[in-house]
Amino acid sequence: MARKDIFANITAADGPRPERKATPGYANRGASRSMISSLSELAEKAAIADQALVGEAVIELDPSLVDKSFVSDRMGEDEEAFNELVEAIRERGQDTPVLVRPNPADKGRYQIVFGHRRVRAARLLGRPVKAVVKHVSDVDHVIAQGQENSARENLSFIERAAFAHHLQAMGHDRRTIQLALSIDGALLTRMSSVTARVPETIIQAIGAAKGIGRDRWLDLAGAVEHPDALVQAETAINSEGFSGLSSEERFERLIATVRNAAKPRRPMRPSGSWQSDDAAVTAEFKGTGKTYSISLKSKEAASFGRYIAENLERLHAEFRKQSKS
Repeated sequence: MARKDIFANITAADGPRPERKATPGYANRGASRSMISSLSELAEKAAIADQALVGEAVIELDPSLVDKSFVSDRMGEDEEAFNELVEAIRERGQDTPVLVRPNPADKGRYQIVFGHRRVRAARLLGRPVKAVVKHVSDVDHVIAQGQENSARENLSFIERAAFAHHLQAMGHDRRTIQLALSIDGALLTRMSSVTARVPETIIQAIGAAKGIGRDRWLDLAGAVEHPDALVQAETAINSEGFSGLSSEERFERLIATVRNAAKPRRPMRPSGSWQSDDAAVTAEFKGTGKTYSISLKSKEAASFGRYIAENLERLHAEFRKQSKS
């Protein structure tokens, strides 16, 4: 049985459309399989996204008239993959149109619903971009954008979590966000747990971290709750050389930093010193956890030290007796 067309409320088809199968080129390469129930479902979503544009009028737009979406669903750009897309469009043209809507804030301009990279490529190549123009509400916009990217792009856990966080901040309800990201309520709760505890400045400093999944981000979120960890994390992201690391390396350095900050420190006992009335012996004391050392100096240090060693049994017995009393 074919799945219900998730774009039905924004495409308003004139008649029944044949079901299309997803092409192999749109296999998802996401970092966390828990975000999507199966690869076959991913392929089906990609087909649905294509089907949303079937039968619609495709026009050519000047890419300079097309603005980005009002909410971002990615951190940075995979330049290698983008360059491959540019070369593909240069050689054979734009295979699939983008979806845009009239920009509600700027008459005569358009706003991308999905297809940001294709618009960017057309702008770079100096070509018009093939597009379908639809009047789409904000809610349908974010659902269409999220569903299309869930099916086609290898968005990481934190990119999806940040997208969900931005949608929540804009006032969208949980059901809308779940539809946009193709996730259940439990996963949305985990995403919110990360973005609520890890400051956005730190998330942005780390970046997409394609190879870092949900559990590692939850570990980081728990670690930064330590009083000292957040300060050390903010120091780390501003340290020399941090920005030059790969996104995954930035994550690994940061989580190592905050874990060290969260480790319980050994209690330090006060150090001190003692000197006999005649200055014949000087003692220095130093205590750390279960270790306590006495260092004897001056002319009688050796003989006094032997005396202590020979009387340790008696001294310890007196200590135990005094402790009990």
